[in-house]
Amino acid sequence: MSETVKVTIDGVELEVDKRLTLLQACEIAGAEVPRFCFHDRLSIAGNCRMCLVEVERAPKPIASCAQPLMDGMVVRTRGQIASKAQMGAMEFLLINHPLDCPICDQGGECDLQDQAMGYGKGISRFDEQKRSVQEKDFGPLVKTYMTRCIHCTRCVRFMEEVAGAPVLGATGRGEDTEITTYIENGIASELSGNIIDLCPVGALTSKPYAFVARPWELKKTESIDVMDAVGSNIRVDARGREVLRVLPRLHEDVNEEWISDKTRFAVDGLTRKRLDKPFVRRDGKLTQASWADVLAAVAERLHARGGDKIAAIAGDQVDCETMFAMSSLMRTIGSPNMDCRQDGMAFEPGVRASYLFNSTIAGIENADACLLIGCNPRQEAALVNARLRKRWMRGGFKVASVGPQLDLTFPVNHLGAGPDSLRHLAAGEGEFAAVLKNAERPLVIVGAGALSRSDGAAVLGAARALANSVGAVGEDWNGFGVLHGAASRVGGLDLGFVPRAGGRDTAGILAGAAAGDINTVFLLAADEVDTSNLKDTFVVYIGHHGDAGAQVADVILPGAAYTEKDATYVNMEGRPQRASRAVFAPGEAREDWRILRALSGAMGQPLPFDTLEALRDAMINAVPHLGGVDQITQADWTEFGSSDAMSDDAFVSPVSNFYQTCSISRSSVTMAQCTEAFVAPLQAKGTGD
Repeated sequence: MSETVKVTIDGVELEVDKRLTLLQACEIAGAEVPRFCFHDRLSIAGNCRMCLVEVERAPKPIASCAQPLMDGMVVRTRGQIASKAQMGAMEFLLINHPLDCPICDQGGECDLQDQAMGYGKGISRFDEQKRSVQEKDFGPLVKTYMTRCIHCTRCVRFMEEVAGAPVLGATGRGEDTEITTYIENGIASELSGNIIDLCPVGALTSKPYAFVARPWELKKTESIDVMDAVGSNIRVDARGREVLRVLPRLHEDVNEEWISDKTRFAVDGLTRKRLDKPFVRRDGKLTQASWADVLAAVAERLHARGGDKIAAIAGDQVDCETMFAMSSLMRTIGSPNMDCRQDGMAFEPGVRASYLFNSTIAGIENADACLLIGCNPRQEAALVNARLRKRWMRGGFKVASVGPQLDLTFPVNHLGAGPDSLRHLAAGEGEFAAVLKNAERPLVIVGAGALSRSDGAAVLGAARALANSVGAVGEDWNGFGVLHGAASRVGGLDLGFVPRAGGRDTAGILAGAAAGDINTVFLLAADEVDTSNLKDTFVVYIGHHGDAGAQVADVILPGAAYTEKDATYVNMEGRPQRASRAVFAPGEAREDWRILRALSGAMGQPLPFDTLEALRDAMINAVPHLGGVDQITQADWTEFGSSDAMSDDAFVSPVSNFYQTCSISRSSVTMAQCTEAFVAPLQAKGTGD
């Protein structure tokens, strides 16, 4: 148990943890202390001096952010000495700050503006020429206006400590200090956009959002991200029918207060290449039609086909309500052919522990060793990678990988490229086998690069056996986890959106379509499958972008993107979360479950729900834990996987380009610029170009 001390702050005596700083103790006491450089998740810098307070018997005001607590301290945060010191610090900070609030993108949500109102004098005694600083090129995402910079170094500390990309630093001294990149390159990090939120002034702003809107013009909606399976909590800011930006929301157990750059900046893809009208293919060409006509055409086609010849594949961003409605429709049709795994990941039907990240994302911080099997968390789930780095920063945490060579933000011991390395670990061979065996809470994380192969079930079984043998699963700890990249995956598996008895999975559906055994396929925003097998198949595409699936469709039913519907998503931990509609879908597009309900009506076999509430009631009745919003239901640990022989082929990373992994990000101009700036040079270097 930590030691406590008694302190008196503004006449309030309290007992607090000795490990806290004086600033944190002041917050607990309810005293407001201004600050710019201090941040709870970053190391202490003590740069801005705004947090000066008066401490009894101290010769001068003390920077509370860097002051350790001592028993018996008597502190005044708003006395004459503290107020004068804070006003003096503010006056110094404003000496060189340009007076461009009317044109600054930070205007209206600027810490400097807010604190200048509370702690500024309202006049300046400085009449010399203000300094000017040359702008820096941080890449296509972060816009700089470094004349505004107050050298709080939050951005420097974040990039080094959290993002693990130490590309920023300070050069010069005194008035000549500048924050810049070391070699005048852009910031190649999956988390770089978070420095925009951290910047307390307008020195770092969003380049794509520059001069677009003011904060008071925006409608703010709390929602959930679907760019990966982390389930980051976000706030969607929209004006009219257009989403203009996405910002992070605080959720300590999921994304803390960070989001990935794809989550933040891919939103411009929501307005490009959109499907906003129903289409039907006539004489080889897609032509616009009415909803009544296209639904009637699909219903007529379904009536003429047997249920075993109809199949459905769900994409990576489909919500639970849509998959439940589709599953209900497939039962009505009498088809067992459906799958939510475009990549064909192996799992054990009915065993949740076989596909969950059982330790939870926050639980990573309790681990003391980690083995990565066929996954690249930096590319597949950047915030899981940030948690791993956070744990590594504390020390006593060794990480090894089996699969491709990984360039993560912390040291990784590469054990080998494929299953042969798993066999050696299972036999207790090698130094890392001893590390796992001796660890109290080891992590074994398996990714799509290992489970999406033809021998995926065997790899899953080997990983489970290894987790058991090294003690990764016990009474109070389950360190076996599957790293998903698809926001829809866990929800689909929970709902049973997988082949029923005698049904076909994704590979079977595509093979059946090529052979003529499957003649009708529903693609629920499924754009990552091999569509070449669907050329002679009647394809019904329900989605929001004109991506690969829409190109081969015979009927296009325009759906809603994640910002345009109230929906449930389950993240890789098995945590159900609710996304909320921020804007309406464009044109004649409709929410996906409503399309399926209307189609069932056109078939004369209406689904038993007419409202979202009724659908959710039926869904929760079928899968009760989906009603526990933001709650994790622990999965029972049982046998799963196969004991078959594994292939000797090397594991391959499922993500080659972090910035373009879905129809939305592929439609984004900003993500295309990031690909050109950060990915293309690496690919050219890798191929020797």
